[in-house]
Amino acid sequence: MQLHISPSMRSITISSSNGFIDLMKIKVAARHISYRTLFHPILILAFLLPFVFILTAVVTLEGVNNCSSIDCLGRRLGPRLLGRVDDSEQRLVREFYKILNEVSTQEIPDGLKLPDSFSQLVSDMKNNHYDAKTFALVLRAMMEKFERDIRESKFAELMNKHFAASSIPKGIHCLSLRLTDEYSSNAHARRQLPSPEFLPVLSDNSYHHFVLSTDNILAASVVIASTVQSSLNPEKIVFHVITDKKTYAGMHSWFALNSVAPAIVEVKGVHQFDWLTRENVPVLEAVESHYGVRKYYHGNHVAGTNLSETTPRTFASKLQSRSPKYISLLNHLRIYLPELFPNLDKVLFLDDDVVVQRDLSSLWDIDLNGKVNGAVETCRGEDQWVMSKHFRNYFNFSHPLIAKYLDPKECAWAYGMNIFDLRAWRKTNIRETYHSWLKENLKSNLTMWKLGTLPPALIAFRGHVHPIEPSWHMLGLGYQNSTDVEDVKRAAVIHYNGQSKPWLEIGFEHLRPFWTKYVDYSNDFVRNCHILE
Repeated sequence: MQLHISPSMRSITISSSNGFIDLMKIKVAARHISYRTLFHPILILAFLLPFVFILTAVVTLEGVNNCSSIDCLGRRLGPRLLGRVDDSEQRLVREFYKILNEVSTQEIPDGLKLPDSFSQLVSDMKNNHYDAKTFALVLRAMMEKFERDIRESKFAELMNKHFAASSIPKGIHCLSLRLTDEYSSNAHARRQLPSPEFLPVLSDNSYHHFVLSTDNILAASVVIASTVQSSLNPEKIVFHVITDKKTYAGMHSWFALNSVAPAIVEVKGVHQFDWLTRENVPVLEAVESHYGVRKYYHGNHVAGTNLSETTPRTFASKLQSRSPKYISLLNHLRIYLPELFPNLDKVLFLDDDVVVQRDLSSLWDIDLNGKVNGAVETCRGEDQWVMSKHFRNYFNFSHPLIAKYLDPKECAWAYGMNIFDLRAWRKTNIRETYHSWLKENLKSNLTMWKLGTLPPALIAFRGHVHPIEPSWHMLGLGYQNSTDVEDVKRAAVIHYNGQSKPWLEIGFEHLRPFWTKYVDYSNDFVRNCHILE
């Protein structure tokens, strides 16, 4: 780009170095020119020159040096500056969309050989000279195959997770066996629990009585250790641990050899309760003899399920509802608390997958307003797994009895940390209602509900539940990997309900420390069984 001012100051000429542009030529009279007269043209030129330079550079880079006019430059740069594209490109895109639409409805030929990767697809295109339609068809077939593979892998993962959640880890099984052996060979492991001088405390209502029903010794130790360590008055705590016959010796050994003083622990097996007979507990006969129940919980979990039409989440819910723990008597025992502890007025029931992080004595001071069950409601949250549950999430409202007697919008509540007023309970027919609905579901071949003990309890306790502050009981630590750690720290009781228990390898790593901090790794039995190593 050149700017030329004649010696006589009669003219100013702008031209490109190759003669491409002859943009402006200004002539002035020599005798009448002044600096004021020149100022404005020069100022205009100062603004124009950068733009002219840029346009020239763009044209040069585009390889259009032979273009010799502003008109040519405008035709080439105009559409780009205005955001327009070549019509040939639009036609190409429209043709490709058309091919994709055709292929989306076309049958994929049987035996079509598919590449295993994108690089192989590109190689096949070059070698076989695919046209656009063949390429689109092969690409669609590849994507559908990968989607099927991913879906099948997801279902296999869910099934493996179900089996992992239902199994007993080797370390925990070892712990039970070693402690059972200790019971038979060590007199200290068989000592009376509690000591004779503390027997009157077991029915003293001035103490805070906790009930724990489990066959998991390690889990029971964590529940009790966390409760005692978090208590402001541990000397007021009495734990009533109920277990099955096969675990009784090991459970007794653990608490006989590992004192939680000043708290008091009683260990009893279900076989030691005279009241727990088939006549008084119909669920016993149902669990032991009902073919449909055992087939449902121990049969083929995939049979009758159309995996192509079932979402992974629906399948996960189905597996969760088929956990073998739901046919365990230990899981149903809480409905018999007034009969099992006839001398107690109030008890706090805890599941074995909870950890206590704050003093719970204030729960005994809550006024339940004549209600039986103090529980956290689970219909007030936003997460889909845990805290947004209504009756419609648990019951089959296409069943006529369910549709007739229940409201799908009714709020559900949580089992696992419940303060029960046993005096008020004894004035109700809660147990009878529970039994009658359980029998109806058995007669209906489990078509009224499929999720263990909570659904019949939701019915039996209707009108008898007093909501308590949600911070007392935080649920979902066995469901949601996204659980916020800060929320966990603030909760009084955290509940690992769901499949990912903290003592399993499938437990969530960032949530496990809240549980393992109460495991006594210095204990010889824990160390020798390599718990969670």
